[in-house]
Amino acid sequence: MLAVLSPGQGSQKPGFLTPWLELPGAEDHLRRWSDLAGVDLIHLGTQAGADEIKDTARTQPLLVAAALLAAEHLPMHDAGLVAGHSVGELSASALAGVLPAEAAITLAGVRGREMAAACALEATGMSAVLGGDDPDEVVAAIEKLGLYPANRNGAGQIVAAGALDGLAALAAERPSKARVIALAVAGAFHTPYMAPAEAALAAVADGVTVHDPARILLSNLDGTSVTDGREMLQRLVRQVTAPVRWDLCMRTLAGLGVTGVIELPPAGTLAGLVKRELKGEGAPEIVTLNTPDDLPAARDLIARHGQL
Repeated sequence: MLAVLSPGQGSQKPGFLTPWLELPGAEDHLRRWSDLAGVDLIHLGTQAGADEIKDTARTQPLLVAAALLAAEHLPMHDAGLVAGHSVGELSASALAGVLPAEAAITLAGVRGREMAAACALEATGMSAVLGGDDPDEVVAAIEKLGLYPANRNGAGQIVAAGALDGLAALAAERPSKARVIALAVAGAFHTPYMAPAEAALAAVADGVTVHDPARILLSNLDGTSVTDGREMLQRLVRQVTAPVRWDLCMRTLAGLGVTGVIELPPAGTLAGLVKRELKGEGAPEIVTLNTPDDLPAARDLIARHGQL
């Protein structure tokens, strides 16, 4: 079985969309999607610097647009499974047929703007906790300080989120055998601090027409496959304040016997997590799709591991 993965915030790089603009129709797509997202996706993906594209309001629709743009050049009908990390769930849902691409872009624009606004209400942040003796012990240490385990990414990586003084205390009293690295983000994503953003996104999502997934679609909420389109939309909204359980998504990939993985652009982050978590005999073959030059390798992987 072949899985197509869509990355989340933090994977973006200045200029990463530049080579994709050379493909027929790409510029027209991005101009149309820019109107829906309320940001200039062409500028952000080609000319904007690192500081500009780490702005949550800009980054989220940019990442969804990049994934959808690249996927248009793949035989997605042969992909057995799709999944996304955080905002990447919107592009994964579109690729599964739950949402039209235009709805995914629109929701990403709303999600990004509203999460940025929620971040401005209170000084919060996020820190990656790498390593540690046991994941449950790391989570207990995070929660003891009034913080939230916002991302459980597997491969020895858990992201803590919450008040800045709590994050400082975590760095000073880090769990045994763990490193704590502050992340350059605007606030505590995937925690109750994002409640205003969840409410705003829910109001817009209520008017979106959905369909049931045409292929296996995994949810960050618990790593399970969602078969009902309306339920997936509700989960997309809820995920704004709920932890990302990418560890459980990878457990499902292993359980389903996934043999091939393609990560859509900007690729590398999720491929690295999969490579570290699903290793040894039976480890999936992975292709990171970053430029159109990588399309032949991605198509070959689909031909060999995709649905017949």
